[in-house]
Amino acid sequence: MSKSEYSVVEAGDVSNWSTDVAAADVVIIGLGCAGVSAAIAAREAGADVLVFERASGGGGVTSLAAGHLYMGGGTRVQKAVGVEDTVEDMFTYLMMNTPEPDENKIRLYCEESVSHFDWLVERGVPFNDTMYKGKHVMQMTDECLIWSGNEEVYPFRNEAKPAPRGHKVAQVGEGGGALMMEKLIAKATELGVRFVYDAHVHQLVRGDGKIAGVTYRVFGEEKGSVRANKAVILAAGQFTANDAMLEEYLPELLVEGYTRQFTPNDDGAGHQLGKAAGGVLKHMDGALVTAAFYPAESHIKGILVNQEGKRYCAEDSYHSRSSLITTQQSDRKGWLILDEATYQPDPPAWGAYPLVDAFESIEEMEQALGMPDGALQETVAKYNAHAVKGEDPEFHKKDKWLQPLDNAPYAALDASVGAATYMSFTLGGLDVTIDGEVKTETGGTVPGLFAIGGCASNIAQDGTGYSSGTCIGESTFFGRRAGEAAAAS
Repeated sequence: MSKSEYSVVEAGDVSNWSTDVAAADVVIIGLGCAGVSAAIAAREAGADVLVFERASGGGGVTSLAAGHLYMGGGTRVQKAVGVEDTVEDMFTYLMMNTPEPDENKIRLYCEESVSHFDWLVERGVPFNDTMYKGKHVMQMTDECLIWSGNEEVYPFRNEAKPAPRGHKVAQVGEGGGALMMEKLIAKATELGVRFVYDAHVHQLVRGDGKIAGVTYRVFGEEKGSVRANKAVILAAGQFTANDAMLEEYLPELLVEGYTRQFTPNDDGAGHQLGKAAGGVLKHMDGALVTAAFYPAESHIKGILVNQEGKRYCAEDSYHSRSSLITTQQSDRKGWLILDEATYQPDPPAWGAYPLVDAFESIEEMEQALGMPDGALQETVAKYNAHAVKGEDPEFHKKDKWLQPLDNAPYAALDASVGAATYMSFTLGGLDVTIDGEVKTETGGTVPGLFAIGGCASNIAQDGTGYSSGTCIGESTFFGRRAGEAAAAS
């Protein structure tokens, strides 16, 4: 879909006001976790709320997710499993992990994290008071709390006391996102929120200097325009499915070897509508890119090296961090080097680094992988000399993951893009205020227009600092705020 299909029309030029759908106080475009949170909040604030959804049902990309939300500061679950966490530690950690941190947004997100957890629970989203311990990526149980970021990684662990903050919706396996959406849509329906499905909004209507409505079509047939008495909220998702936008902002994701995670409607519609109205885009080169090499946990005791035979990051980094750094190496190539004591032959099929081969010596491996003579041997020898003392002066891997790699044979797992499975999605979006108002180039805002979720830029800005659960966490949190602000406008 081309960018030219999204535009702004003046109310005086609208000739076809819809007779099928009545006007609303707040009109929301998109029924993912951000849109439904905004709908609930606006309706509870007394507004008449109308949601347009392009698919035949709600859920968006959230329904494809495991259902993690990044929350902390002492939630019910954290307390139940004996985890001590504070607002200040959560705040410090997120400030350190955000490339261009908005202190006010992050402060509010942390200070109100516990109340946001309670808000979700009160509206039907279940969380068990349990913890899934260890270093994992997927939870195939219904346990809740998980380490979902770089909290225990240097330098973050030195500045903020580490605590697990990934809260998974109580669902066996990876269907927590779908369950959360089912519960929240049911709540919105109970409150009297109206929904129009199979509806593609392609125009914003401007009247009296503010965004005052939308124009939509169903299966290609124009259905006219609908008035928004108070505001319009863009909640239309990512731009991961839009090749033209990726070519402009994130061509890396078009490289063969990346598996993009999206729905067909994650095509940047919200980004383009907001831009047409005068909004500006931020962090459009930001993406989550990940291919995990754990479990098994013992693989974290190995070392990641590039084609020069050099280490390039701490292997105990969260998988999104180590993966993105791998993609930044020469020719996007990397290998995980293990010995007999650390190699586990049956890793999970998803995202696994394939075994290149086993070698009787590091020298043999170095030659087979085409590395410079002596480079990998020097790297392993240096690593082992420090690891035996529980030290890693180069990357400061935590001592519990330090173990000399000196037990032949040795294994090389291929971390390269195109060999390992790299999952990816976009993070950039419209620049917005703390309440979700769309900002303009001059520093003002577009009257009557809000943006949330995948088409807005808030806390999640790039993959190196990403913690799983941030997208759903901030989408529901700032979605609520935008809904309340729109209802009050």
